[in-house]
Amino acid sequence: MSIISFQNHVVGLAYIVLWTICLFGNGCVIYIFMKTKSLRTPTNMFIVNLAVSDLCMMTTQGPPVTFNAFVQRYWMFGEIGCKVYALTGGVFGTISILSMVVIGYDRYNVICKGFSGVKITPTKAVGIILCLWLYSTAVCVPPFFGWGGYAAEGTLITCSYDYLTQDWNHRSFMLYAFIFNYCVPMIMVISFYTQIVKAVVKHESALKAQAKKMNVDSLRSGEQQGDSAEIKIYLLLDQESSKGIQLRVAITNVMLWICIWSPYAIVVMTGCFGNMNLITPMVAALPSFLAKTASCLNPLVYAISHPKYREALSKEIPCLGIGPKLKGTVSNSKA
Repeated sequence: MSIISFQNHVVGLAYIVLWTICLFGNGCVIYIFMKTKSLRTPTNMFIVNLAVSDLCMMTTQGPPVTFNAFVQRYWMFGEIGCKVYALTGGVFGTISILSMVVIGYDRYNVICKGFSGVKITPTKAVGIILCLWLYSTAVCVPPFFGWGGYAAEGTLITCSYDYLTQDWNHRSFMLYAFIFNYCVPMIMVISFYTQIVKAVVKHESALKAQAKKMNVDSLRSGEQQGDSAEIKIYLLLDQESSKGIQLRVAITNVMLWICIWSPYAIVVMTGCFGNMNLITPMVAALPSFLAKTASCLNPLVYAISHPKYREALSKEIPCLGIGPKLKGTVSNSKA
């Protein structure tokens, strides 16, 4: 077996493993949230949309790569198949990114605005989700109409944006996609969570001032002097409340998204405007694969951190052995 065949087989196996994990994890998220009436809230509609986009991304990306890896050493579905593959990967990936932005906005709206914030009704949530899909399609579809292009990438068994062609038509589209697929969502997420942290710091100062007036060490029972700043933030935001836990989940997912998608964005911009010699087949393939791991990590984070989801999961799929966290256990973890 040649080195190229071995590499392709490894990539094919990795994609089928990712797809299997994604199918099971996101399938559980969709099933539990849709079946459990108490979980059908506007905020959780964004979570379900994230699970749907992740599931669609790996379902359209995983099996074709596996077929290519074990049947051919290169893309075997033709030019149209390459375009469809790249388009669906771009659209579903962008929807996942934007879903995280919307979840961040919802947390900002609740924590920073409170009762004065915009109330997200189910109708508004549906409208926002529809806008996410329209935005993602508008950003990713131009190569079908001649602006930019799609091409086989990396080890030639996957397709993506053509970021190695050096004419201005391709470069200008990649700059457009980089700004609206990556930079705009990143700026929005940073803005929302910066405001949240500012609100937390302000609230912390108010608590300390009030405690000083009352001549007590702390207004919160169980707080220890050795707590880290991060734990203190979580304690402020989450006094045994599901909203606080959802905030932790959202922050974790956003940080994962930044770490997972940034390498791919860097590779794309390097191919367009930097030293093309640095973009070897594996350098191109690995960040693309890394970006798709987000579809597997999101449901794991929700399953571990969302108490109501865990409770419903233990009831509906008890064979998994995942039970709800007991109050005593949660409290001890924060002490």
